[in-house]
Parts: sequence; structure tokens; C-alpha cells
Amino acid sequence: MNVGVYGLGRFGAFWADLLSRHFSVTAWSRNPDRPVPEGVRRVSLTELFEADVVWLCPAISSMEEVLTEIAPLVRPDQVIADTCSVKIVPARLMEEKLPAYARLLATHPMFGPDSAKAGLTGLPIVLYDLRGASEPLQFWDHAFSSMGMNVLQMTPEEHDRAAAYTQGVTHYLGRVLDDMGLRSHPIATKGYQRLLDLVQQTCNDPFQLFLDMQHYNPHTPAMRADLRASLDRISARLDTPEGGR
Repeated sequence: MNVGVYGLGRFGAFWADLLSRHFSVTAWSRNPDRPVPEGVRRVSLTELFEADVVWLCPAISSMEEVLTEIAPLVRPDQVIADTCSVKIVPARLMEEKLPAYARLLATHPMFGPDSAKAGLTGLPIVLYDLRGASEPLQFWDHAFSSMGMNVLQMTPEEHDRAAAYTQGVTHYLGRVLDDMGLRSHPIATKGYQRLLDLVQQTCNDPFQLFLDMQHYNPHTPAMRADLRASLDRISARLDTPEGGR
């Protein structure tokens, strides 16, 4: 199978490299200075869409522009799969912008270059047959399972509702702790060091990713409201004699 990867940012380069260990992979980037992983062949945008399946790895906020750009290049029965960290908005855009003959997979590898350093075993990846992609979904379910990933099938709505907390809280707190300027110290406990690890893991990603995950997931406002409410409750207890007991 020939696989194409659109976008060679931090995640796109990682994804192209991972897939190249199992498939013949071509890649294209708007930035010609982006390095291409070893084993991946750089091609023109037109050549990219000669692949059997094209994985889209752009910023969430650029998806509409990207889909408008590639729509004339998509071939009948070609599989187009996104990898966005939110699913409702990209899924809707793919259905609206891409030709009806395209087979569409909505996916989210719930990991990246940092969290996959120790290997892929047990790392979750979400797949969903968005349109006419039942056979490709089965193929990739088997392929990713064979690589050791934990494959989960869920709708974009189910994904975003869960990810607002399971991923949104993590990245939100990582950015808050980074803004506080936390640093290592000789008396740091293991728990404190884990907080520093959280900062490193989340803040290695572009800030645009954090913004997009917060802005394009309709369930993150509720998460942030819950987080603020919990902080307020704990603060109120601290201001009460004996902690409000």
C-alpha cells in the first residue's frame, strides 16, 4: 500500500516516520525547508494524491483551507484520513469540502513524539468510519493493533466529549504550570518532578495546537468551567477556619 502524508510539522514528521516502517510513504509540506524523515520520499502535492490513502496532518485551524486546496486532487475511492486532536469540526469539514466519492476516516492518534518515545504498546488511537470507509477502517484497525496500539472506535462527538477532559485538562494544566515558571530543585519530590514532566510533554507541542484544542472542541468550555469551580471551592476551604471541616 502506498501512503501519503500531508504536512511535515512536528506531528506530521513523526507520523510519516512511523508509517514508513511498515509502508511506502510519500510526504508533502508547504514549507520546503521541513526535513523529511529517512525512508520517506518528498513529492509534489499532485504526486502526493497518487497514494492509496492520504493522512492529513495540518493544524486544526488550517483544516478548512487545506481541504479546499486538496479537494480537486482527491481521486474516486481514495481514502482521506485526518489526524486532528479534535474531531467534530474536522469531520464536518471533510464531509462538506471533499468530493462525495472520497472515503473518509476520522482518526486521532492519542500520542505524539514525546509520549511514544518508550514505544507504541498500549497507546490509544481513535478511528471512525466517517464516510464509506468500513474496509479501510478494518485494515488500519488491524495494522495499528499489530503495531501494539490500543485501537478504539468512537464517533467524533464521543471523542470530543471525552478528550475535553482526558486531554484538554492535561494540556491546560501543563500550560498553566509552565506560565508559573516551575523549575527543578534539589528538594523536589517525585510528585513535583511528574508535574515538570507534564510541562515538558505538553509544552513541546506548538502553542497553536493548545489553542486549537481549546477553541475547536465544543466541550472544552465546560471543562474549563469545572476546573475553575474546583479551584474556587478548594480556595474557599483554605479561607475557612480548619479548612471548612
